[in-house]
Amino acid sequence: MSVATSLVNVQPAPVEVLYQFNESPLLARQSRQESNARSYPRRIPLALKRARGLYVEDVEGRRFIDCLAGAGTLALGHNHPVVIEAIQQVLADELPLHTLDLTTPVKDQFVQDLFGLLPAALAGEAKIQFCGPTGTDAVEAALKLVRTATGRSTVLSFQGGYHGMSQGALSLMGSLGPKKPLGALLGNGVQFMPFPYDYRCPFGLGGERGVKANLHYLENLLNDPEAGVQLPAAVIVEAVQGEGGVIPADLDWLRGLRRITEQAGVALIVDEIQSGFARTGKMFAFEHAGIIPDVVVMSKAIGGSLPLAVVVYRDWLDTWLPGAHAGTFRGNQMAMAAGSAVMRYLIEHKVADHAQVMGERLAAHLRLLQQDFAQLGDIRGRGLMLGVELVNPAGEADAQGHPPAFGQLAPRVQRECLKRGLILELGGRHGCVVRFLPPLIITADEIDRVAEIFGRALGAAVAEL
Repeated sequence: MSVATSLVNVQPAPVEVLYQFNESPLLARQSRQESNARSYPRRIPLALKRARGLYVEDVEGRRFIDCLAGAGTLALGHNHPVVIEAIQQVLADELPLHTLDLTTPVKDQFVQDLFGLLPAALAGEAKIQFCGPTGTDAVEAALKLVRTATGRSTVLSFQGGYHGMSQGALSLMGSLGPKKPLGALLGNGVQFMPFPYDYRCPFGLGGERGVKANLHYLENLLNDPEAGVQLPAAVIVEAVQGEGGVIPADLDWLRGLRRITEQAGVALIVDEIQSGFARTGKMFAFEHAGIIPDVVVMSKAIGGSLPLAVVVYRDWLDTWLPGAHAGTFRGNQMAMAAGSAVMRYLIEHKVADHAQVMGERLAAHLRLLQQDFAQLGDIRGRGLMLGVELVNPAGEADAQGHPPAFGQLAPRVQRECLKRGLILELGGRHGCVVRFLPPLIITADEIDRVAEIFGRALGAAVAEL
């Protein structure tokens, strides 16, 4: 049966059970004792007890399909057997659990496995820096790396970009909300550029014309002696913006960006923290464009669900001194063992290809729903990194003829999904993008179930308007 004939309305929907959410003692205590900065529990008020594969169960015994998956961390889902076995083997072998940056057989194997995933042109000259166990620390390391190597201090970032929450990484973020209370971050050290957001092109053009205008603007900025912007040390970019609304960069634009930065002698940093490790249908999202970055920043799925972060870069940048970037927790042996196990599984089971097929299946479901719901404005992404931008069809259209974002609808859809046992997250401008980041092992039947729940939740949320 083809994808087109196996979608939402072919089989009768199961009897719908709607969960009700009353604040449990655990959630009440969390609300009292945890920081006001907590975020996910406000939108997903669950106290989780156990998890396996695609599913999580809360303390009240309710079962949910997890399409958040640790913000993309859980490539193989919760507690996958190969991950558990790798962790248990580390413990059974009495390996040191804390090694700073001293090497071990586990660490050496991890590096070989990781370099084996890289395009040959990058792997042949790659160097690696182990960072503190978060993506934001890897971004900080990348900033130090390129500034040291080039002797220049400024960095170009993109509107809608997300690179972490520490001071330096936060300065690269497009979203203004987290930055407003802090005042100056890196001062004039960051210049923001328009991202090729096709649905809402910053030049009001879209398509090939929008891509060409964007590249022309960037090339002019780097070569115009009156542009007011110093030649930067680097340009940092997500090949698919995640938190910014699941916006895939046009592939010709990525190729143009690589050409322009190379000609200008500017390092290109690609942030693969969320999009890496088969998520987009390739091992790394930049591979869709066939480019070779100077620096690749990785975290999330690289540790097999445990904290780990690295920077991989071309050896011409390796000019910093010993101790230029350090951190106590750089030697997480269990994360390295789990990460190696995941990398081997991704290759052996052709998970990137599976993610591509499952992503196409989910996108096909969503496009069918789009025929019935004008509120589904744009369906986009790559592989199993998909987003749906919700719009208000009654609002005034923009320069490209698209209705405005519908930020009020998105949290209602998210709530209705949760009531039906589906965990999704939001993102993008005005929080109007519903994001799908399921584990990459999701099956065709589970994709169909996710789409069926989403369609029912969307219908209920729209009916409330």
